[in-house]
Amino acid sequence: MIAARFPLPLPPRVKGRIALGFAAALAAGVGGLVLLALSGWFLTAAALAGASGAGAIAAFNYLIPAAAIRGLAVVRTAARYGERLWSHEAALHALAGLRGILFARLAHADARSAPDLSGGDASARLIGDIAALEDLVVRRPGIPAAFGTMLVGLAAVALAGWLAALLHVAALALLLAALARLPVRLSAAPAAEAAAATAGLRRMLVDYAAARSEIITYGLADRVTAQLVAQADRLDEAQRQLARIEAASSGLLILGSAVAAGATLLVSTASAPITALAMLAATASVEAVAAIARSSAREAAVTEGTERLRVLLALPVPQGKDTPAAAAALPIGLGQALFAPASRIALTGPSGSGKTRVIEALAGLRAPAHGLSLGDQGLAALSETAIRAQTALAPQEPMLIAGTVADNLRLARPGIDAPAMELALRTAQLWDRIMRMPQGLDSVLGEDGGILSGGERKRLALARALLAERPWLLLDEPTEGLDAATEAALVTALGTWLDATGTGLLIASHRPAPLALAGLQVPVEAIPAT
Repeated sequence: MIAARFPLPLPPRVKGRIALGFAAALAAGVGGLVLLALSGWFLTAAALAGASGAGAIAAFNYLIPAAAIRGLAVVRTAARYGERLWSHEAALHALAGLRGILFARLAHADARSAPDLSGGDASARLIGDIAALEDLVVRRPGIPAAFGTMLVGLAAVALAGWLAALLHVAALALLLAALARLPVRLSAAPAAEAAAATAGLRRMLVDYAAARSEIITYGLADRVTAQLVAQADRLDEAQRQLARIEAASSGLLILGSAVAAGATLLVSTASAPITALAMLAATASVEAVAAIARSSAREAAVTEGTERLRVLLALPVPQGKDTPAAAAALPIGLGQALFAPASRIALTGPSGSGKTRVIEALAGLRAPAHGLSLGDQGLAALSETAIRAQTALAPQEPMLIAGTVADNLRLARPGIDAPAMELALRTAQLWDRIMRMPQGLDSVLGEDGGILSGGERKRLALARALLAERPWLLLDEPTEGLDAATEAALVTALGTWLDATGTGLLIASHRPAPLALAGLQVPVEAIPAT
C-alpha cells in the first residue's frame, strides 16, 4: 500500500524497515491488548478468590498470570520502541532520497520548459510537501497492525458470548466507517489551505529576505511584518481546523471505547473474570482504531502534498553528466546573419528592446523569442545541453551560492585549480580584492555573495564564465556599476583574454567602453521574432 502511493519506487532497505515496523506495530498492539485483557481477568479473579476465603486464595495460581503480565509489558515496550525506530528510519531514508531525486530533476530540468518556481515555492515543495508524505511511511504500517489487533480483540470479546462479539463487530464497523471517511472529507479544505498558506509564507520569507536592504532603506519593515503576520495567521487558522477535526476523532474513539465495554458487560454470559477480560479487550481493540483515525485525518494533507509534488515528479529523469562535454565551436545565427566562431558581436538597442532575452535564450535559460540558431539548427530544436556546451554566461544579475569564492568558481567546470582561478580573477579585475580577504579563495561569501558589492559579484560571475571554457562568451552589462578606471582595466584584460583563447563574444551594454570589444554591431530590432 505504501509503495503504491509513494511518488517513487522505494529502495529495498526502506521496504525492509517498513516490514519490521509493521511486525513491531502488530506485536505492540496485540501485546498491549492481551496485557490489558489478562490484567482485567487477573485482578477480577484474584478479588473473587480473596472474597471466597483462605482456601480459594491458597488454590489461586497467581505466579503464571503475574509472570505473563510482566512479560507482555516488556514485549509491548520493546515492540513500540522497535516500531518507532524502524518506521522513522524508513521515513528518513525514503524522504532524504526523494528530496535528492526531486532536487536533481529540478536542477537538471530544461530551463526553457521547466516550471518557473520561486525560491520559496521550491522550498515549500521540497521541504513542507515532502514532509507531509512522512505519514505514508511512519503511520501506515500501523494500519494493518491495527486490523490484526482488532481481530485478536474480537476473539477475546467472543469469550463473553456470541452476542457480545456481534455487538463488538457492529461497534467497530461504525467507528471505522465514521473515522475512515469523515476526517478525510472534513479536512480536505483546511489541508489544502494549510499547504497553500505554508507555500505562501515560505515564498514571502525568501523574497523578503532577498529584499531586506530595500525594506530597511524605504522603512517597509512594519508593512512587511504585517503581511507576514497575516499569512502566518492564515496558516494557524487552517492548522487549528485540522486540530479540531483530529480532536473530534479522538473524542469519538473515547465514546466508542465506553460503548463497546458497556455493551460487552450487559450481554456477557461468561464468568466475572472472563467478562472483565472481554471488556478490556473490547476497549483495547477500539483504541486500535486510533491508528486508522490518525492516518485518515492526515490523508488530505498527504494527498495535497502529493498533488503539489506532481509538478516536480513530471520532470524528466536526469541523463548523462551535469557538465556539458567540450564541443567544437559552432557559428551563431542572429536572424539571417551567421557569425563564425571567435566573432565579437555587440547586441545593441534601447532598454527593454529584448537584448537580455536574446542572450538568455542563447544561454539555454529561456525559450527563444527571436530567430536564433547554433550551427545549422534553430535554437528551439537543440537540447539545453547542446546549447550550454557552446555558451558561458555572465548575466546582468548573477546568482552566487553561499560558499567560498573557490566554490563559486568551481561551478564553471570540474578540475579547476588555483592558478586557473587566479588568471580568471585577474582578468575580471577581482584578484586583488579577493587576496585582501582573510582566507583568500577560501573566504566564505555568505548568501548570494553577501560580502561583495554588486560590481564585485558581477566580476566574480564573469570570472566563472571565463573558467567554463566554452566557445562563446555571453556578457550582459558586464561593467555596470564600475568606475571608469576599473572598467578600462577590465576591458583591456578581457580583450587580451579573448585574443589568447579565440573565444567568441556576444555582448550587450549601454556603455561605449565594453562595446569597443566587439567589431560588429547587430541591432536587436534587426533579429526577426519567431
